[in-house]
Amino acid sequence: MSSGGKIPGVTLHENEVPIDEAVVRSLLEAQCPEWAGLSLSPAGAGTDNTMYRLGDDLLVRLPRTADKARSVRKEQEWLPRLAPLLACPVPEPVHVGTPTTTFPLSWSVYRWLDGNEAQPDTVQDWAAFGTDLAAFVRELHNIDLMGTTRTGDLSWYRGGCLQPCDQWISTCFEDCRTTVDAELDVETLERLWTAALALPEPSGPHVWLHGDLKPTNLLVQEGKLHAVIDFGGLSVGFPDAEHSTVWDLPPQARQVYWNALDLDDLTWARARAWAIAVGVSGISYYWHTYPAFVAECRARLQAILADATAR
Repeated sequence: MSSGGKIPGVTLHENEVPIDEAVVRSLLEAQCPEWAGLSLSPAGAGTDNTMYRLGDDLLVRLPRTADKARSVRKEQEWLPRLAPLLACPVPEPVHVGTPTTTFPLSWSVYRWLDGNEAQPDTVQDWAAFGTDLAAFVRELHNIDLMGTTRTGDLSWYRGGCLQPCDQWISTCFEDCRTTVDAELDVETLERLWTAALALPEPSGPHVWLHGDLKPTNLLVQEGKLHAVIDFGGLSVGFPDAEHSTVWDLPPQARQVYWNALDLDDLTWARARAWAIAVGVSGISYYWHTYPAFVAECRARLQAILADATAR
């Protein structure tokens, strides 16, 4: 994930644990001495984790906060079980890092996955990309739950229903009115959100969810989907929110994705509401700290508005 746009010296969350190259070196020397002499370079930072490339073939991933460390442990437990059942490559944990006095959280080392983020300059055929993404989602959602249920770390909010989020999201709409109201039609976005709250709740079975299939988590090689990364949002739940990130993709990818999965209008409306929720909450939470992520959220909301007008 790109670290561009984060304001230097500003943390993103309360109780964020400081991370730099010296911290990573100390962890490697203590727990992975066979890799301690390899080259180390920043490999991006997202809202939840900071990454360093280790040598040519490895990636160190460290959570920003204790809460985010729960997602690291979840990846360590479930990715080895899910990977053999997926045709698309996903991160492979090769070391389960344990807390130390220098870094008091769980952390991971993964195999390095080559590829570029899905962007206009890396994808040549967006319709084909939409088809490939739909195939990944179908495959993931069809994997047996292996006896697990929507509990604990596998009960992330995006796999649930919209209504419990209404009070929180309503506050985010108010924040957006004071920041981006001149650039976004916040009133229409809130109307679409409110309309979705009145829809019947999902009634289908729970499935495995990636939780955050935005372009920065979709790696491309030779113009095609090559790998899916960042399973920190892995959960069990209703599939509606899984489809929300297609508004981050061009319309041709979105339409093909919809058709390939044969999504009905109710699912689409709930997915759009989830996309709105993530967009307005991202603007609200990161407005002063992470301009690049705010820009991603604004672009998503603009695409939703354009799509709603077109329909």
